[in-house]
Amino acid sequence: YAMNINEVTEFILVGLSKHPKAQAAFYCTMVAVYLITLVGNSLIIVVVRVDRQFHTPMYFFLSNLSFLDICYSSNSVPFLLFTGLKDYPTISYTGCYAQMTIALFLGMTECLLLAVMAYDRFIAISNPLRYTIIMNNQVCAQLAVVTWASAFLLAIIPIIAIPAHFCGHNIINHFTCEVQALLKLNCSDTPVRFILGLVISIFTLPLPFTFILVSYTRIVVAVLRIRSAEARFKAFSTCGSHLTVVTIFYGTAIYMYLKPQSREYQDQGKVVSAFYGVVTPMLNPLIYTLRNKDVKEALRKIIRKKKS
Repeated sequence: YAMNINEVTEFILVGLSKHPKAQAAFYCTMVAVYLITLVGNSLIIVVVRVDRQFHTPMYFFLSNLSFLDICYSSNSVPFLLFTGLKDYPTISYTGCYAQMTIALFLGMTECLLLAVMAYDRFIAISNPLRYTIIMNNQVCAQLAVVTWASAFLLAIIPIIAIPAHFCGHNIINHFTCEVQALLKLNCSDTPVRFILGLVISIFTLPLPFTFILVSYTRIVVAVLRIRSAEARFKAFSTCGSHLTVVTIFYGTAIYMYLKPQSREYQDQGKVVSAFYGVVTPMLNPLIYTLRNKDVKEALRKIIRKKKS
């Protein structure tokens, strides 16, 4: 597969081509997971738009998260399903770079959006009487726009500013054009990988995660000041779903991007990456609906209406 530096026009994806049985099982799992992701997240978007009781900042950001999860999984899963049962499928240079950039952009958006959602919970619990004034519709819209725009700039600028060169190496040991697997093939100056790695690592993991930790520390302090045990439990329960999503998302992301990288991208890394990019978007609506009586009741109403 060796090529001249100017002739790399496509990449070969290893995926699970060496393990045909695992490949078939992985394919079937992806089909099921993707369907659940699309249905679950679409239902949340519909419920939040249709039912007036969900016209609140928390559910506005939740519908943003659901839309983001649909986009995130749709960036890679349809491609995975199209090539999933082929041995060593190929993807064009442009397609690969586009897939990597979109995944980077959407991943960064989710990191920042989870931080904004933590801020929303902090305001709701620490300042309940002024919550609707502080988090009015305009503020929510501005926070959403800043989140998406910041992630776009963080993802696009380094890639446009520092185009990568691949010296004939075009075999990616992954299912898709995952950023770390692709950058391992990069033979331009090491600062390219260093700068990209730094942008991804610092701006999208430690900074928002630190902000979330600070928000939740202040939430705990605010909740402990509440005298009623019932009110205290209710305040904590509104944060439970968000905390679960944050733990899963950041747990897998920190494991993937901040652990020391070996030269060879191991199969373990591929599986964790698939979990991060495909399973997390499926879990988010399940976590929010299973823990929330209001959402479950609203879903039942919509189903009853459709039946009648």
